[in-house]
Amino acid sequence: MTKFALSVAATDGAARTGVLTTAHGDIRTPAFMPVGTAATVKAMTSEAVAETGADILLGNTYHLMLRPGPERIAALGGLHKFMNWEKPILTDSGGFQVMSLSGLCKITDQSVTFRSHLDGAKFELSPQRAVEIQNLLGSDIVMALDECTPFPSTEQEAADSMRRSMDWAARCKAVWEAPTGRGLFGIVQGSVFPDLRRESVEALTTIGFDGYAIGGLAVGEGQEAMFDVTQATAGSLPTDAPRYLMGVGKPDDIVGAVLRGVDMFDCVLPTRSGRNGQAFTRSGTVNLRNARHKDDSSPLDGDCVCLACQNYSRAYLHHLVKAKEILAATLVTWHNLTFYQDMMAGIRGAISGGGLQAWVDGFLARYAGDREPE
Repeated sequence: MTKFALSVAATDGAARTGVLTTAHGDIRTPAFMPVGTAATVKAMTSEAVAETGADILLGNTYHLMLRPGPERIAALGGLHKFMNWEKPILTDSGGFQVMSLSGLCKITDQSVTFRSHLDGAKFELSPQRAVEIQNLLGSDIVMALDECTPFPSTEQEAADSMRRSMDWAARCKAVWEAPTGRGLFGIVQGSVFPDLRRESVEALTTIGFDGYAIGGLAVGEGQEAMFDVTQATAGSLPTDAPRYLMGVGKPDDIVGAVLRGVDMFDCVLPTRSGRNGQAFTRSGTVNLRNARHKDDSSPLDGDCVCLACQNYSRAYLHHLVKAKEILAATLVTWHNLTFYQDMMAGIRGAISGGGLQAWVDGFLARYAGDREPE
């Protein structure tokens, strides 16, 4: 039987590379997880996502509990079969979406009650129900229910929120039956307050989880604060468990977090940007709406082997974006996901070779960030 376990093959400073073994296959770390919120990575087939090099993708408890419902997915064979994805799946517990999408919600120490943003139907999500839903989905990595502390918050507000999340984490663990090859992750909270983050880490490691996520970041605190919290938190987590920085992010955020010891990432940025005509290239971001591309017969990124770069010009992609053709979203998303997976492969290779800092320096020197290169 497959055991859920992380095997670290090489380290370079705080960064490490290895393999996370799950019931549905191996995940090469550091890993980027495309976001398939509602059992689909938008504009992509599951087969296309696999072709980009992704080992794992992310689904979401909140959206799937509303539509089509976890019991229905379970009756149809589970989320892997439902969406034709044979590789591992991580499901976010839904806490963030409950508080950000449902409008009026009521949080108590027992649960959170809310109304669906789709039709106003009333739901209650408790720690136990969050685990039950993810078990019905058949997730390889199940996330404990947490309260994502808003930013900014006072230290007292952050403390109250974090301690509620720690109680919820204990209740999730109490009902977790540890299926073979599957893992339960706890989520560190505490906003930007070091003492609260340390308290959260101590609480979660005392409970004991298969992996640990760093939550409540990339919510407006800025990159420097995010890196400070990430470095302090990752360095205090168990070395034999995967570390997951939730909701991050931009390429420079990812490489900076890897340097600080993070193994797993997810973000909607490459897919959302793809649907809006923004592409990530090795020389920076490209806005395909710009008229400068209308007569450009060159590929989007000459070093990329994705379907878009191998077969279509910038001029054609510009035309599709301006014409609002559906194919634009598919091709640019396909490229963006390939760029992210290529970046992760480069990171893994650099760690294995003991040259990560040099690789990062070279990558960032070429990558122009959030502006289109001249």
